[in-house]
Amino acid sequence: MSLVLGCIADDFTGATDLANNLVRAGMRVVQTIGVPGAPLDADVDAVVVALKSRTIAPVEAVDQSLDAWRWLLAQGVQQVYFKYCSTFDSTPRGNIGPVTEALMDAIGCDFTIATPAFPDNGRTVFKGYLFVGDLLLSESGMKDHPLTPMTDANLVRVLQAQCRRKVGLIDHKAVARGADAVRERIAQLKVEGVGIAVVDAVSNDDLLRLGPALADMPLLTAGSGVAIALPANFGLAPSPQASALPAAGGLLAVVSGSCSLATNQQVAHFIAAGRPAFPIDPLRLAAGDDVVADALAWAAPLLASGPLLVYSTAEAGAVKSVQGQLGVEAAGAMVERCVAAIARGLVEQGVRQLIVAGGETSGACVQALGIAQLQIGPQIDPGVPWCHAKAEAAGGAGLHITLKSGNFGTEDFFTKAFTVLE
Repeated sequence: MSLVLGCIADDFTGATDLANNLVRAGMRVVQTIGVPGAPLDADVDAVVVALKSRTIAPVEAVDQSLDAWRWLLAQGVQQVYFKYCSTFDSTPRGNIGPVTEALMDAIGCDFTIATPAFPDNGRTVFKGYLFVGDLLLSESGMKDHPLTPMTDANLVRVLQAQCRRKVGLIDHKAVARGADAVRERIAQLKVEGVGIAVVDAVSNDDLLRLGPALADMPLLTAGSGVAIALPANFGLAPSPQASALPAAGGLLAVVSGSCSLATNQQVAHFIAAGRPAFPIDPLRLAAGDDVVADALAWAAPLLASGPLLVYSTAEAGAVKSVQGQLGVEAAGAMVERCVAAIARGLVEQGVRQLIVAGGETSGACVQALGIAQLQIGPQIDPGVPWCHAKAEAAGGAGLHITLKSGNFGTEDFFTKAFTVLE
């Protein structure tokens, strides 16, 4: 086996986002759903362990991440990569800081970096501040996120509130001068007692300059952007073979549980294009209505005519209204279970090309479908690849699936994605 890089992702869409960037840069990658119970049986360069730990209690996130690290260690990986969202989704009590420090303690690592920068998707870091497009994180749609509202764009400050270790900054001036300058800055920060450094990056060139400075670092923490620079550290280069998947067939469907601005626009575009769409009303769920059965009965006669959409996506005001009536966690969990059950029912009806939108939704869906491992294929949009998996819900047959982060993808994503597999 040629396995060199072991990754731990805090949600399922983030895992495929990371794996996608590694594949594009030349690595053969497999993604596991949770921590496997057996050794990896695949000849790949990197493995991404997908957890559902972004919004759970910090102590649970730490325990799951350490379990993943122990499994990766047993596979003989040379470097560990803790991946979180490019919008640094994390409440003041965690989970990014606690997981990072727990991994540092376990590995015996005295220094690591932190950067959610992903310029291809408009996530940049400048002087330690995270931007989403032209907006500070705290002025973007993330300020209204139902589970992890981000109201501070200063990542040094955000991360320091979660960490025992001192947090510092490797600014854009050091990054612009290249890997040697980054190494010099790291040495200086260590002298100053810094254990974790936020790194500026406003372009892919910044990430590529940063990459060589990370070659000997046992632990990296970042969004998926840094991944474009890592395969070269192991002597790998982009190759079409890295993203090859089996031929696609079967029926087409989309399920969406994300309430992000991007996904709202994608839902609206799909409906405006005249495609069939079924809305999930959380209040109907709370009243005990069998929304799953209704959705599947609605879908059955329509599937043969092309892609359809089942969605719980709503504007921020509507989401807060439902949360006010049902409670934040109860509303989210109830909708996730519903969307996941519908996804399983659609696959049982013959869907073999499935788009899932939303990080928490993706986690619930892959578990409901009985998927244990994903082979990473071609990119649809930055951060979003098609994958192939054997699914228990498909009778063990192959299923093409994409797990889309709520914030990712162009407005026409739900329609154009299927053309990638043609």
